[in-house]
Amino acid sequence: MTAATTEPGQDAAVHHDDAGPGHHPKGSIHALALGAIGVVYGDIGTSPLYAMKETFVGHHKLAVDLVHIYGVVSLMFWSLLIIVTGKYIFLTMRADNKGEGGSLALLALIQRKTGAGPGRWSHGLVMLGVLATALFFGDCMITPAISVLSAVEGLVVVQAGFAPYVLPIAAAILIGLFLIQARGTDILGKFFGPVMLVYFLTLAVLGLNSILQRPDVLQAFNPLWGVRFFELDPRLAFLALGSVVLALTGAEALYADMGHFGRKPIQLAWVALILPALMLNYLGQGALMLRDPTAANNPFFMLASEGWRLPLVILATLATIIASQAVITGAFSVCQQAVQLGLMPRLRINHTSASALGQIYLPSVNWALMVMVLLLVFTFGESSNLAAAYGIAVTGTMFITTCMLLVLVRRVWHWPRIVSVGVVLVFALFDGAYFASNVTKIPDGGWFPLLVGLVAFTLLTTWAKGRQLMIARLRESAMPIRIFIESAASSASRVPGTAVFMTSTPDGVPHALLHNLKHNKVLHERVILLTVKIADEPYIEDDNRMKVEDLGKGFHRMVIKYGFMQDADVPSALKQVSACGAQFKMMDTSFFLARQTLLPSAKPGMMIWREKLFAWMLRNAESAMEFFRLPTNRVVELGSQVEI
Repeated sequence: MTAATTEPGQDAAVHHDDAGPGHHPKGSIHALALGAIGVVYGDIGTSPLYAMKETFVGHHKLAVDLVHIYGVVSLMFWSLLIIVTGKYIFLTMRADNKGEGGSLALLALIQRKTGAGPGRWSHGLVMLGVLATALFFGDCMITPAISVLSAVEGLVVVQAGFAPYVLPIAAAILIGLFLIQARGTDILGKFFGPVMLVYFLTLAVLGLNSILQRPDVLQAFNPLWGVRFFELDPRLAFLALGSVVLALTGAEALYADMGHFGRKPIQLAWVALILPALMLNYLGQGALMLRDPTAANNPFFMLASEGWRLPLVILATLATIIASQAVITGAFSVCQQAVQLGLMPRLRINHTSASALGQIYLPSVNWALMVMVLLLVFTFGESSNLAAAYGIAVTGTMFITTCMLLVLVRRVWHWPRIVSVGVVLVFALFDGAYFASNVTKIPDGGWFPLLVGLVAFTLLTTWAKGRQLMIARLRESAMPIRIFIESAASSASRVPGTAVFMTSTPDGVPHALLHNLKHNKVLHERVILLTVKIADEPYIEDDNRMKVEDLGKGFHRMVIKYGFMQDADVPSALKQVSACGAQFKMMDTSFFLARQTLLPSAKPGMMIWREKLFAWMLRNAESAMEFFRLPTNRVVELGSQVEI
C-alpha cells in the first residue's frame, strides 16, 4: 500500500519498517471523551430520530403491538451490545495502525504486520479495503441528507403548517454547512462536545420519563423477544432488519475517528453515556408506542410534551448538523489517506488550523458532496424515502470489516482458529443478516449508494492500476544512474546552484533529468534525485524521515518518507538536510518535475475506456508543485508522452 507520490505514475513499492511509536492525541481522558461525544458519536447519536419510526411506519409497516415493540427494541439492544460494543469498541479499536483507524488503516496494518506481498491473498484483501472505502462515500452523501431532513421534519410535529418549508429549510442548513467548510471547523468544533452532551442527556431524560410510565418495556432486554418476533412473522421480521440497522449507523465512524481522540476516551464516552442514553431513548419510544400506537408516526419528537417540542427540534437540528460535519470531515480524511496511499490522484488539500493536523479542507470533495447531498434531498423529498437508500452501504462496510477482522485475529494476533472463527462468525451472522435485509431495499433507493460505490470503486482501482502500468513503462526505458553519471558528468557543463529532480523510480535516471540535459546541455553543481515515499503507517518520526546517499560527482540520491496522515512539505524537509554539502537555499535551488501525457493504446494492460478514464484523472490531478509545497518561482516542468 505504500506509494511514492512524486509523479502521477507513483512508486508502489511496499515498505514494512516500523518507524516510531506513532501519533496519539494529547489531553486528559475526560476532555478527549467530551470531544469524542461531539464528533465521533454524532451519526449514531442522531439515529433515534428515524430508526424506530422507519421500522414501524416505513416501507414494511409493522403492527404497533407488544410483541413487535419488544422484539424491535430487543434487536436494537443486542445489536448495539454485540456489534457496536463488542465488535467495534472492544475488538476492532484494538487494531490501531500507529493510533489511526478505519478501513484503509486496518488494511495497511495487516499488510505491514504480515509482510503481505503482491500475491492473490493480498490482492483480495486490498480489493476489500478499496470496496469498503468506495461504499463509505455513498454513506457520506446520505448521512447529512437523512439526518438534517429528519430533524427539520420535527417542525411538522410542532405545527402541521410547517410542512411546505421542510425542504427549503433543510437545503438552506446543508448549503450553509458546506459553505463554512473552507473557514475550518476549529472554532465550531469547541461547541460540538457541550451541545452533544446536552443532546445525549436529553435523550436519556426523555426516554427515562417515558419508561417510568410503562416500566414493563424493560422486558425487551430479554433476547427471547427478538426470537418471538421472528417466530411470529419471519418474512416481515427479516425485512424489518433493514430499518432496525439504522440504529447502528455511525458504528464505522467510531473506528475511523480513533486517531482524533484515542481508543480509551471513545470507549469511556460509549460506556458511560452514549450506550445508556441511546437505550433509554429507544426503550422510551417503545413505552410511548405501548401507551399510544399513533405515536409511531414520529415517536422521537412525541416523547416531549407539546411545549418542549420546538426546543427539541432545534436541539436535534444542531445535533444533525454536528453529525453531518463529522461525516464531511471523515470524507476529507479518507480522501487524504487514499491520495497518500496511491488510490486517488492528487487533490488540493488546504489546512484550516495551524495546530490541529486533522483540520483539512478539500474543495473538490466539498462541492461534489454538496451537490450530491442536495440532489438526494430534493429527489427523495422525505427522510422515510431516504431511509430506503440508507443502510446498504453501512452494512456492506460493516461486513467487509468483519472479513478483515478474521485475517487480523488469525494472521496478526494469532488467535486459536476455533476462537477466531467463533467470534467472527457471531459478527458475520449479524452483519450478514442486516446486509441481506438491506439488499431487498435496492429497488426503493438502495441502488443509489451501490451506484456511488461502483463509480468510486472503478475510479480507485483504475487509478491504482494505471499507476502500476505507467511505472512499468517508465522503468522499461530507464537508464542505470551509475552509467549516466560516468558519461554525463564528464561531458556536460556544470553551472552553479542545486537542481532537485523529483522521481518515483528508485533506480535509474529521472526522465526530467534526461530531458533537461538533452535540451539545455548543462548540469547543476549539485544534483538531487528526490523520491517522496508514503509509508503504510500514519506517522513517520522526524528522526526516520530522511535517507541520503552520495552517488559521487555532485549527485545525491535522497528519500523523504511521510506517513499517510502527514503532508509532504519538501522545502521544509530539505532545510533539515546537512548530509550533502551546503545548506539548501530555495533561491539557489531549482525543482524539475516530469509531467506525463498518457496515450491510450492497444497494449495489454487495461481496457481502452479505463485508459481514457485514467488519462482524464491524470490531467485533472493536482499539480505536484502545490502538492509538495514547492516554491512556484523555482519549478520547471518537463513533459513526456507514455503509452500504457
